Amino acid sequence: MSVTVACGSEAVEPLAKPGGRSFTVAAAGDILIHPELIEQAAKDAEETGEGEAGLDFRPLLAGVKPVISKADLAICHMETPVGKPKGPFQGYPEFLVPPQILTAIKDVGYDTCSTASNHTYDHGMKGVRTTLDAMDEVGLGHTGSARTAKEAEKINIRDVKGVKVAHLSYSWESFVHPTPKGKRWILNKTSSAGILKAETRAREEGAEVVILSVHWGAEYYNEPSTSQTQLAQWISEKTGIDLVIGHHSHVVQPIQKVNGTWVAYSLGNQVARHSSPSGITEEGAIGWFEFRETADGWDVSARYRTTLVDIPAEVQPGEKQPDGAVVDHRVSDVQTVLDKPGDLSEERLSRYRLAEERTSGFLYNRGAPGGDGLKPLSSRE
Repeated sequence: MSVTVACGSEAVEPLAKPGGRSFTVAAAGDILIHPELIEQAAKDAEETGEGEAGLDFRPLLAGVKPVISKADLAICHMETPVGKPKGPFQGYPEFLVPPQILTAIKDVGYDTCSTASNHTYDHGMKGVRTTLDAMDEVGLGHTGSARTAKEAEKINIRDVKGVKVAHLSYSWESFVHPTPKGKRWILNKTSSAGILKAETRAREEGAEVVILSVHWGAEYYNEPSTSQTQLAQWISEKTGIDLVIGHHSHVVQPIQKVNGTWVAYSLGNQVARHSSPSGITEEGAIGWFEFRETADGWDVSARYRTTLVDIPAEVQPGEKQPDGAVVDHRVSDVQTVLDKPGDLSEERLSRYRLAEERTSGFLYNRGAPGGDGLKPLSSRE
């Protein structure tokens, strides 16, 4: 857990440890592949001549690669099960998406993903097995769901610049297809006892840092629910978990220090294309956390980068897109666009400015800019 020493009302920087280790973690929100994004991947495959089975998701995610790939450990949230490369595919409410998205996730620079969500069991045990097999094939780590009871007991521990970092993932059950009573090990269902037991086991296996991904809260609300804040409080008081990464709301919620532990309640969507885009469902954040070893433990600082899913304007058959309009679905790093706008129209730039301003407002809504020290991640960092 991060350490801060207080004297009166002023925070004192933790004492640096001579030869102390450090590493960075990047994390983002939900990866939710709607049918329109599959159509985009098909269009991109025609243009790039690459991909697999006529789908290439790499252009869709390329905009965030410079940020994600710089992190020592990059964590994604894979919201849904994947199927076979040639389909068939399904959208909401029982998702089954192309496994080609995993190749793009790995290409962007992600190392490991949380897989516990309310969609984990959309296609039963077959969907769980196919998803984890596909992640193994492309070299993505995973935690939160399992193919066997034995696998469910394993802790995802990675060596990050000489530090053993454990990644845990928990969610509530799906309301549509809950896991069978005799096989609840398929999905890590959120419970205080379960989280504490997993953290204890991770520490026994040598984990020096423990990161928890949790699927929680209410969809489309920019404020964390009472159950979120209560669980965050419990985690900070009763466990040694060093960082909490939240998702599920599909919109950005605050990043806050709770009793010294950073909690990102929701990082919004990394990529999604909801049937009725609301603006805020296209805005997301990459959380950037630097862990620095001190004399008393780990000091964690928090940064963020705003992201935006560009969505093409809908036109009637035979009509042309207006000059300067968005023509492809793309995930953009907002700061990079604003730093180097090129020939983008003022109208397009105003959309990126709105995303930056609105996202920072949501992230800061529980006081993080004060003593907590949350700041934007500059292009120089």
